[in-house]
Amino acid sequence: MGGISGKKRGKIMITIRLKDGKELHFENEVTLFEAAKKISNSLAKDVLVAKVDGELTDIRNNITDGTQVEFFTKADKEGLFTLRHTAAHVMAQAIQHLYPGTKFAIGPAIDDGFYYDLESDHVFSQEDFAAIEKEMAKIAKANLPIEKKILSRNEALEFFRSRNQDYKVILIQDLPEDAIISTYTQGDFTDLCRGPHVRSTGKLKVFKLMTVAGAYWRGDEHNKMLQRIYATAFFDKEELDRFLFVRAEAEKRDHRKLGKQLNLFSFHEEGPGFPFFHPKGMVIRNELIAYERELFREFGYEEIMTPIILSKKLWLQSGHWAQYKKKKPITHRFFDLMRYRLCVYASGTFNHFFLNLLYVLANCPQAALISLP
Repeated sequence: MGGISGKKRGKIMITIRLKDGKELHFENEVTLFEAAKKISNSLAKDVLVAKVDGELTDIRNNITDGTQVEFFTKADKEGLFTLRHTAAHVMAQAIQHLYPGTKFAIGPAIDDGFYYDLESDHVFSQEDFAAIEKEMAKIAKANLPIEKKILSRNEALEFFRSRNQDYKVILIQDLPEDAIISTYTQGDFTDLCRGPHVRSTGKLKVFKLMTVAGAYWRGDEHNKMLQRIYATAFFDKEELDRFLFVRAEAEKRDHRKLGKQLNLFSFHEEGPGFPFFHPKGMVIRNELIAYERELFREFGYEEIMTPIILSKKLWLQSGHWAQYKKKKPITHRFFDLMRYRLCVYASGTFNHFFLNLLYVLANCPQAALISLP
C-alpha cells in the first residue's frame, strides 16, 4: 500500500479500485470525499463515510494507492453509525455549554444509538434531557463544519491538559510515543477521536436522549463511577418513531415483569439472582429442555452432567478463583462458581438453546455453560 501505481507524462498516478471493480486514477493526492465527487456530484452530496480495504474510514482522509474503496450514504448502516458517532459529539458539546467543567471520557456509537461517559458535579436525570436536546438542536441548526486535525502525542497531551480533560489525557498516555492522534472540532468543542464523522453538524436532525446510568471508568469497579447518558439518532423521524414504538412494546414484555405477572418464577433474598420456578414456570422450563434434547439428538450431541459442587482446586487451575475473589464475597462467589452445569459433549461446540434462553428469561447467572472438545 502507498506505492506509486504508475506515471503519466511525468506525474505520479494514484489508483483506487471501487467495489464494482472500476478503477479511478488521480494525478495528485486527494481526499476520499474528493474521490467520491469525481464519481458524481450526487454521491459527493450524499456520502457520509467510506471503507478502505474493508476498514471504516473518514472521508476527510486521503486516498491510498492500490486500495479498494466503498462509499456509504444514509441508506447504509455505516452511514447511520457515522451519524450517531457525530451525534455523541454534539451531545457532549451541548453538555459542555450547559454544564461547564464537565469532564468527558468516551462517547462511541453503538448498535441502537450512542452514549457518552462523563464526570460532572451535576447529577444528570431525565429531567435534564429536554434542555440538552434543545441545545443539541441549536448546534445542529448552526451546521458547524467538523474539522479533523492530526496531532503528535505531546501536542495532544498539552491540548487536553490545558482544558482539564483528565480522561482524554489518560487515553493519550496509553498510546505509544510515536502515535499519530486525531481530534475533531466543531465550533467551540474539540474531542479526541479516531472518527469517522459526517462533514457538519447539520446532518443531525432527528435524535433523542433515552436514559442515564452509572458506568465505571473503563469498566473497572475500582475506578471512579461516571455518568453515562444513552441516546439515539436517525435520519428520519419515522425511523425514530418506529424505534421508540418497538422499544415500548419490548418493555411491556420485559421478562422480569412477565415472570411475575404470569406466575412463572420469583426472586428471594435467600438466593439473589437465582430464580425460584413456580409450577407454571416449570412447565415452560421442561418443555424447553425437551426441545433442547430433540436438537441434541438431531445434531448428534451427547448429554452429560457434572457435579453441583467441585473442589477449589479446579477453580484455581482454571483461573476463576482469583477473579471471583476480587469481585464478590466468598459465600456468593463460591456458590456462583459451584453452580449446576449442564454440558454437551461433541466434536465441536453447541449453543445451549435452553440455558441461554433461561438466562435471558430469568436474568440469572447460574446457567454456566461449558462445551467440551
